[in-house]
Amino acid sequence: MQVKTYPSSLKALFFILLSINLLTLTLPGKASALDGTKILLQVDRNLNPETYEMYRKLINIEPDGTKKEFVLYSVKKGQDKMVALFLSPASEKGRSTLRLDDNMWLYIPNVGKPIRITSLQSVVGGVFNNSDILRLDYSAEYDVANITEEGDLYLLELKAKTNTIAYDVLKMQVDKKALVPTTIDCFAASGMLIKTLYYKEPKDFGNGIVRPSVLETDSPLYKGYKSAMVYAKITPKELADEVFSLNYLSRVDELR
Repeated sequence: MQVKTYPSSLKALFFILLSINLLTLTLPGKASALDGTKILLQVDRNLNPETYEMYRKLINIEPDGTKKEFVLYSVKKGQDKMVALFLSPASEKGRSTLRLDDNMWLYIPNVGKPIRITSLQSVVGGVFNNSDILRLDYSAEYDVANITEEGDLYLLELKAKTNTIAYDVLKMQVDKKALVPTTIDCFAASGMLIKTLYYKEPKDFGNGIVRPSVLETDSPLYKGYKSAMVYAKITPKELADEVFSLNYLSRVDELR
């Protein structure tokens, strides 16, 4: 039986091509450099610690320029627990809201037991809904469906993990250097644009937290109306699990 042989030059070319293929498999390339999940996790941590307390003002602006303002004290623990307490105006003072994963409740003093609310409702009116006010980590609610680059931005397309989440798709622009969002378009499952979120005015809050201090929003569904959140203080804080329970809603002010 005759054994077929190949010229040494052909053998050398074969080994060069094999080495290139192995190198491509072992070295980090474009895919790992654009790991959307890792980028989204870092965005979450740059926006706020995993467990924290926060003071913010929520402003609703009507087409004629009329404003209504609310001051809220909020605490969050882990990926699925958040409480917000209304400090002003006087008509809202003492009201509190609780979010556990996709479940939300509103407590009104002297009314009785907390009532269930939904993510698309709004306890303050305006363009922000309850999901925006009691926002969990983006990575807790969304998977990264696609990521691309455009200049100084990462463009992330996020798909809701369940159909109970307020928005089915988010298209998030992320500043490459700061790794925080700049703009987020929020879409329904039908593809309709529900609203756009604008992160503005970076601020050093201390404790290594440097993030936008203003979040504005508008919506084609509410033409002429705008809403904004202005963040005054964000501080890491250890919190007991009992804080995030229906029985604790009347006592949230004790945390301050």
